Amino acid sequence: MNLISSDDLSKEQILEIFSIADSIKEGKEELTLKEHAVQALLFQKPSTRTRVSFEAAIAQLGGNSVYIDAQSSQLKRGETFADTARMLSSYCDFIVARLYSHNDILELASNSSIPVINGLTDLEHPTQALVDVYTMRWARKNLKNLKLVFAGDIAANTANSLMLTAVKLGMEVALLGPKGYLPESFYFTKSREYGKIDTYDDIKEALEDADIVYTDTFISMGQEADAEKRKKLFAPYQVNTKMLEYAKPDVQVMHCLPAHRGEEITSEVLDGPKSIVWEQAKNKMLLAKAVLLFLSKE
Repeated sequence: MNLISSDDLSKEQILEIFSIADSIKEGKEELTLKEHAVQALLFQKPSTRTRVSFEAAIAQLGGNSVYIDAQSSQLKRGETFADTARMLSSYCDFIVARLYSHNDILELASNSSIPVINGLTDLEHPTQALVDVYTMRWARKNLKNLKLVFAGDIAANTANSLMLTAVKLGMEVALLGPKGYLPESFYFTKSREYGKIDTYDDIKEALEDADIVYTDTFISMGQEADAEKRKKLFAPYQVNTKMLEYAKPDVQVMHCLPAHRGEEITSEVLDGPKSIVWEQAKNKMLLAKAVLLFLSKE
C-alpha cells in the first residue's frame, strides 16, 4: 500500500494510524520495524520538519535513511521516476518523496514494489493532514462536529489533504479566502461526499462557532514569482487577535510551519495561549512512526 493521497485512507485506516501513534506516545508496547529497515528520502523541494521527522522516526524504530537530493541524482540527467522507483525498490523498504509534480509521485508509486509515502507535492500533503487531525483530537478530545476554519490559500496542497481527512472523521470544514478564489474542485467535491464543507470570503461568517483556526504560508514553494501579488490577495485573511474574536472563546490555532510571521499569522497569536502549533510540530515524528508501522503491516 502507498500513501499518496489523503483519499487513500479510509476512516478506519486513519483511526488505526492514530491508534498506533497513541500506543507509541503512551509507551504501551515496543513497536519496531523489521531489522535494518531502510527508507529512501527522495526530495526535490526543501524540507526541515518532514525530512527530520521521518529520519528520526525510522532511526528510533531501528532502521536507517538514505537521503537523495533529486538535483544531484540521475533524475537531474533525465532518468525517469519509473526507473528510479524500480531501482530504489531493490535497495529499500520505503520511499518518502517530496516532489513538485503530483503526477511524478504517481509514476513513482505505480512502478514501486515498496510503499511510497507522499512527503508533499503540488497537490497534496497527506502526512501533514494526519498530524493535524491527530493534534486536533488531542486538543479537543472529540472530533465529531468540531468546526475547523482554514484561512488563506484554500487551494493549497495542505488544504486539499486536510479537508479530506477532517471531513472523513466527522468534522465541519470552513474554507476562508478571497471572494472568487476557490479550492481545488476535485478535492472540494470529493470532501463533500464525506461531510460538511463550505467556502467563505466573510471572516465573521466563517469563524462563527469555530473551534480550530488553521493557516499556512501564502506563498508555497514554486510560487515565489507571484509573492507580492499573493501577499496582497490573502492579507485580509491573516490570523490575528482581531480575527479570533469572531470564533469561540476557547478557539485554538494551528499552522503547519514554516511560519512567515507578520504575513499569514502574527507572532502574538503564534506564540500565544491559543496556539497549539508546537504540539502540532512535535507530533510530526510521532505520526511518521505510525505511518511507517502501519504501511509495514499492509
